Amino acid sequence: MREMIPLIENYWICRDQDRELYNKVKREIPKFQKFAREQLGWKLLSHEQFLKLEKIPAHAESFMGIQEFQEIRDYVILCIVLMFLEDKEEQEQFLLSELIDYVGMQLRKWMEVDWNSFSQRKSLVRVLQYGENLGMLRVYEGNSQLLSQEMGQEVLYENTGLSRYFASSFPFDLKECGSWEDFEKERLEDQETDRGRYRIHRVYRRLTACPAMYWETVEDADSLYLKNQRQWVEKNMKEHFGGRLDIHKNAAFWVLEDEDSYGKFHPRDAQLPEVILLLGGMIRGKVETGNWKREMDETIRIPREEFMVLVAECQNQWKNAWSKEYREMDGERLAAAIKRYMKDWMMIEETKEEIIILPAAAKQEGFYPDDYTENTGEKKS
Repeated sequence: MREMIPLIENYWICRDQDRELYNKVKREIPKFQKFAREQLGWKLLSHEQFLKLEKIPAHAESFMGIQEFQEIRDYVILCIVLMFLEDKEEQEQFLLSELIDYVGMQLRKWMEVDWNSFSQRKSLVRVLQYGENLGMLRVYEGNSQLLSQEMGQEVLYENTGLSRYFASSFPFDLKECGSWEDFEKERLEDQETDRGRYRIHRVYRRLTACPAMYWETVEDADSLYLKNQRQWVEKNMKEHFGGRLDIHKNAAFWVLEDEDSYGKFHPRDAQLPEVILLLGGMIRGKVETGNWKREMDETIRIPREEFMVLVAECQNQWKNAWSKEYREMDGERLAAAIKRYMKDWMMIEETKEEIIILPAAAKQEGFYPDDYTENTGEKKS
């Protein structure tokens, strides 16, 4: 039973964009609705226009933002666009210039607006294309991408009405929230978080929506539930997603085999994930030889400079087998790309002084075959 996977992979499934998938998933809702409600605690919206599983995470993580966005400004503009569409009727048409005037007027309350700035125009374009891809905006004439080149491009849009269902509803006043942490605090108020229904939701959400689940002490409530209910957790998860449950001293992973993989996965056939696998092997080697020490919570803490040395060692040893881009990349850019990737996959955390290597970093390791010739990058015949 993998019927709910399309709802996990997609923000929503729109009937107009994929009628066949919409109808297929809607027919299968009875097979996974109970699991989504009781184990994950996620709300399923079944609408004549779309199907949506509101995937509220147990905790906010750095990788959970909108992947297409690059600046905080992008999110601000998105909120303003949603406000604009809120006042439009379904199927009402409007011009891009009208939308830009509204965005500029609202945005000026928070920052200086200059649409001649390439970076600000790119933010606007990213938001418009995100809205188009999700089906909130329908283009009748024109191309919003041309805005990145110059202002004055006109586009005729139609409001599909989907924007009204984009945001999740909360049972508290959002004006009371000054940071992302406040959302979690408000949501948990008056709840017994370390037992009962909420703890069940939290464990299943962490396994489903995160690359790893960590805990610091043996008394951690989530880890105790997971260990005590391992058989049922694994049965429920496997029934809906495939895969297996791996539990370690201070971490747990829901591991998918090749035939079960969906969405974004690690490792995949690309150069950067290959580099990460090599680093995983080097990290394990440094621990096994006693050069690096594991803490009580299975993490490894090293100075930032030492992580840079590790990256340089990896590049110097294996670069002849890498693609031209990564072979010639300077150390700082390579380290930045590696850290960004490893943070997204919950393999490291970073402070001003240290890199904290998490258990997931050495969960998988890679190596080149014995017939690899180090000096040339060639393989012996």
